[in-house]
Amino acid sequence: MGTAQVAAVSSNAVYSFSKPNRESITLLAGLGVEGDVHAGVTVKHRSRVAQDPTQPNLRQIHLIHRELFDEVAGAGFRVEAGQLGENVTTEGIDLLALPAGTLLSLGEEAVVEVTGACATRVSRSTTSRTGCSSRSC
Repeated sequence: MGTAQVAAVSSNAVYSFSKPNRESITLLAGLGVEGDVHAGVTVKHRSRVAQDPTQPNLRQIHLIHRELFDEVAGAGFRVEAGQLGENVTTEGIDLLALPAGTLLSLGEEAVVEVTGACATRVSRSTTSRTGCSSRSC
């Protein structure tokens, strides 16, 4: 993979499968993406809320690598940033290879902790903009 960077950022205040792309998003420590439906200290996914609404929210921010779009295009599907519900679309970093507990820098200030597949937690407040570089801490 090449130089790691943020390819796109997305958020949505209402439940839907996809999220519209934004010029920027603000990451709030311990909460997630400001104004996004999944932001918060406790779980927001309806199925998890039904089980136990006091569970900690380990899905505050969702990252997907842009290279996945190339893979699904090979199977005949066209997917673009935000269409799979991610908040941050990265490029040049193998997100699936990152172990839980990895701290991932997004731009100059944002740091997120990988908590597992499809789950990350914001470690510091900041604003992330499209095109910011990413690197492991």
